[in-house]
Parts: sequence; structure tokens; C-alpha cells
Amino acid sequence: MERLRPFIGKGVIKVITGQRRVGKSYFLRQIRSELNRLDAGLRIVEFSTEDERFLGIRDAASFGAWVNEQANNERCALLIDEVQEIAGFTEALAVLLARGDRDLYCTGSNARFLSVDVLGRLSGRCVEVRLYPLGYREFLRFHARPDSDETLALFLRLGGLPFLYHLDLTDEVVFEYLKGVYGTILYKDVAGRTGIRNTDLLERLVRFLADNVGSLVSAKRIADFLKSQRSTASPASILGYLTALTDACFATQVRRYDITGKRYLEVGEKYYFTDLGLRHVVTPFRPADLGKVLENAVFQHLVCSGWSVAIGHDNKREVDFVGQKGDKRIYVQVALQLRDPATLEREFGNLLALRDAWPRYVISLDPLAAGQDGVIHVPLRQFLMKEEGW
Repeated sequence: MERLRPFIGKGVIKVITGQRRVGKSYFLRQIRSELNRLDAGLRIVEFSTEDERFLGIRDAASFGAWVNEQANNERCALLIDEVQEIAGFTEALAVLLARGDRDLYCTGSNARFLSVDVLGRLSGRCVEVRLYPLGYREFLRFHARPDSDETLALFLRLGGLPFLYHLDLTDEVVFEYLKGVYGTILYKDVAGRTGIRNTDLLERLVRFLADNVGSLVSAKRIADFLKSQRSTASPASILGYLTALTDACFATQVRRYDITGKRYLEVGEKYYFTDLGLRHVVTPFRPADLGKVLENAVFQHLVCSGWSVAIGHDNKREVDFVGQKGDKRIYVQVALQLRDPATLEREFGNLLALRDAWPRYVISLDPLAAGQDGVIHVPLRQFLMKEEGW
């Protein structure tokens, strides 16, 4: 809401994006309350493509006519939920915005509709507010739980979808709910929106990503693996499926960045899940996967804290994350534990070899901080509790 307030009542479209079930519809209700607080007499018009009352309104013409009827030629705020389900919605939004008396807010579960449809056609006339699942600090507040190793383990296993607030936090109950969310995302937001027919291949691809969190992959490598599993797909097809998964905000592609050359590399990228609970629907949580889970959690926390994140590459050394926020930069390594000399050399050595003075962190499950030579060690719980400033 703090990010949104400067644009309330201004002539730009406020676009709220994020994965399904992260709370976009609820946020619209919070926006309505904020608008009522600021101007009790403001006419507010609300539209949801998932409301059965509006099933017959699915194109720009009928939508525009309905809005004008509801607004009755008065100044109004228009709140639209899942706007991408309206055919030709960008034209409809452009017409409404051009009137000058419509304060527009809309949500969408597909990143492409923002980057291509909205930003591409309404450049300079929209702003994005991205919503994510709950972070660890929010998980504690939602569920009224103490900051402890037990709560951290629960968060890493069940994820941060807000609706878990209404459920008993047991694996049997939570994963029954998460299976339904996963199915809706995969078959409606991914396959349904893109026309993907080979859902068996899509499911195999998601399992591959779940098993390879934090590993460098490519469309060719995935295609070769699936071929070994007797599932044929070209790299081009795999690339299309990966794009569909990231468009649905289900997973995030992270590119490699040459720290010395200051450029993004063309080969190899990593994928991280937006919500760890949904990752564990695909591949059940196993102690052997804890290192991957930690890396995914650290990545998601950095993104939610406003950092643009890449995979660092410097003279054959890899740095897990390079974070950029404005003119600030940080380097982050993630390790399960720092007990043996080889791990210490790898995690600290990669950071010590860097030739600039930006802050460097190693995050692990070790309870006590043990930094060295300017590299700061931060226990995972402490890292996830800090909201800003890394």
C-alpha cells in the first residue's frame, strides 16, 4: 500500500501482479477501503472476471459499456480483478484512461500481460505493484508463532500462501489445499492460457525444475534429460514451456551475470519457485534437498526486499546471488552449514576473490555468526527476519 499511495488518483493504471492465491483480490479490497478513507463520496466500480455475475462480459466493447453504465458519467475508481481474461483489455484500459475521470486499478496472474500487453502498449501510463507469498516475518505474524527453528522448518516446508492462515498447519491439510492451487496454476494459468496440450511433458518439466533448484540449466539440457526419460521435446518447445511457467509467476528465471565484464551471459540460467510449498507438491520435501530449499528461500527474500537478482560469474568462480538495488550491490553465498574447511573455502573464498568493495554475505543454518576478512556470516533466521537494507 505504501508503494501504491503516491499513484492514487493519478492518471496511470495501477497494475497488481503475482502468482495465483498470493492475495491480489484481497489487496483490491484493501485499496477500496483506502479509497473510501480518502474520499467517502467517491464512486467505486468493481469488476471480477471470476464473479459469475459478469460471465457474459469478456470483450473490450461489452466491458467498456458496462463500466460507463455503472459510472453514470461520474468520476470513479475502477477496480478490475484478473483483467487479462477480458479479450482486448489493453484497448479497453486505454480508452478508460483517456477519459481522465477514471482511476484504474487491476490485477493479473500473468506477468506477460504486464510486460508485453500493458507496458508494451501503454508505456509510461502504468505502474506495477508485485505481490509475493508471505515472507518468514509475515508468516510469524499471520500464524502468531515465535521465531524458532521449529517455525522456520514449518515455513520452509509449507510455504507462504496467505490462505494457510485458515488451515491447520499439518502436512495432510495444507498439501491437500496446495495440490488444488498447483493444479489450477498448471492447467488454467499455464496450459489453458498458452494452449499447451502436452500436459504430461509440462508436469515432467516442473518436476525437473523442482529437482534442480539452484542448478544451472538450459533448454537443451532439459530436452536431453527428458529424452533419456523417453519423453521427446525440442529445446524450442522446452523454452516455450519455461516461458509459460515464468509468465504465470510460478517460477522465476535468473540469468548469469559476468561480474568483471559487467554483462549478462547467454548460456545457463537457474530457476526458483515463487512458493516453496508448491515446490513440495511437485517433489515432496526431503532432508537431502535442504540446501536447495535454503537457496530458494534466500533468493525469494532478496526479491521481496526489492533487489534485482542475478547469478554471479567471475573468473570461473560462481557467486550464488548478485543483488542490485539502485546504485547499491551485494553478493550472497548460501550454504547448508559451515563445518568443514572445504565448505568454508568455497563459500568465503568465492567472495574474497571479488575485486570490489560491495558488501558480501554468507547465509547458512549455523546458529552463530562466524564471518571472516570482511565477509559477513548471517544465520538464515536472522537473514529472513530483516526486511530491508541488505
